[in-house]
Amino acid sequence: MTEIAAQTQSALHRLLTERQTKGRVPGLVGAVARGGSLAWADGVGSADLDDPGVAPTADSQYLIASQSKTLTAVAIMALRDEGKLTLDDQLQSLIPESKHASITVRQLLSHISGMQREPVGDVWDEMKFPDRKELVSGWNEAERIGKPHHRFHYSNLAYSMLGEIVARLDGRSWYESIQARILQPLEMRRTTVGMDGGPAAQGYYVPPFSDVPVKEPLLDLGAMDACGGLASTAEDLAKWAMFLADPVDEVLAKDTLDEMCQPQIMADLDRWQLGFGLGFMLFRLGERIFIGHTGGMPGHITGTFLHRESGTAGIALMNTTSAPDPAGLATDLVIKVLEDDPELQTAWVPGTAVPAELVDVLGTWFTEGQPFVFSVREGKLQATSPAAPAHKPPAVFEQIAPDLYRTTAGRETGELLRITRNESGTPTTLHWATYLCTRQPLAFGQHL
Repeated sequence: MTEIAAQTQSALHRLLTERQTKGRVPGLVGAVARGGSLAWADGVGSADLDDPGVAPTADSQYLIASQSKTLTAVAIMALRDEGKLTLDDQLQSLIPESKHASITVRQLLSHISGMQREPVGDVWDEMKFPDRKELVSGWNEAERIGKPHHRFHYSNLAYSMLGEIVARLDGRSWYESIQARILQPLEMRRTTVGMDGGPAAQGYYVPPFSDVPVKEPLLDLGAMDACGGLASTAEDLAKWAMFLADPVDEVLAKDTLDEMCQPQIMADLDRWQLGFGLGFMLFRLGERIFIGHTGGMPGHITGTFLHRESGTAGIALMNTTSAPDPAGLATDLVIKVLEDDPELQTAWVPGTAVPAELVDVLGTWFTEGQPFVFSVREGKLQATSPAAPAHKPPAVFEQIAPDLYRTTAGRETGELLRITRNESGTPTTLHWATYLCTRQPLAFGQHL
């Protein structure tokens, strides 16, 4: 484990105890991952009240429920990268039996298809869930209750159908695909459909008018496993979170993970604190953005959230049906570590050379009446606006031809930067995203 200061560990333990006591949670696990691995984990209460006082650990399995959706989404995006589908594919092109027209993969991933929340029938009343054949036939009977992209509407049905897409394109069950594509490469050995027989937290319902918990049943979700069927541990979820912080190409390219974290819809229209990307909740607290997902099943409420900028994740696992906000607990753990025990910054290392073709480009250029400072850092050209807030990163450029660069990060990502020189080779103008840059501030058209 990455070292976290003893004082911070004590504060984290107090935080867990407060939430466990206030929320009347039989057994709670909290964990923090950073630096590529699990950094801290602790348990409070009892994993199973038949063995009271034995606290759950980072190796105790909990049902992670809707956190399963994030793995389904990564599998879909990997299939996209392999050319087996596009985000704009309509469902009937992948599942020909579908009778709902014009529903795209992107809409399913982002909960913006307008489809009803659950499969047809009172599945959570009868505790009977569809198999694959019943799922697809039921999909055709399900109601499209909203317009596409009109508003966020969470849909377990939509993610179950994404699981069917994964199974059909991979030629194996959804779980077999998740195992091969994600769990085995990341060595998430205790992430399974249902409990695997190892150390586990028993799920409970704690009634509001008594303090005597009632055991909750374990459910077989059938074809709904893709939306909520997985169980996992804090140790495995730490591996998952650290993959999200630093993706490995064997599972998913970094650029694709970045794409998944782009907002597709705002779920919280009142305060703009919760958006949804391609499979991930995008949760804002103050100036920090977290990605992740919560999960809820009878007897189990969980959440894993990552602060991508610092690579720090929080994990909350609780064995009760009505538990404190898992996103709030997971992110509070991260914030406590970031504020009380931040990791040391890497020491600055001087560069060794400035590319010869950039020597005369460095310095201040003006465009649209505003200055931009062009400099070289670690051998790469970058541009910064002195007026930009401190958190805004510089624009970074990659050379693609003599005097022609592509913006690869920051402002105007994707746009070209073209250098024009006079007969002696001195740069006279730049054109960035077609806008003129000059050494002296000029009004529009003044150079003509």
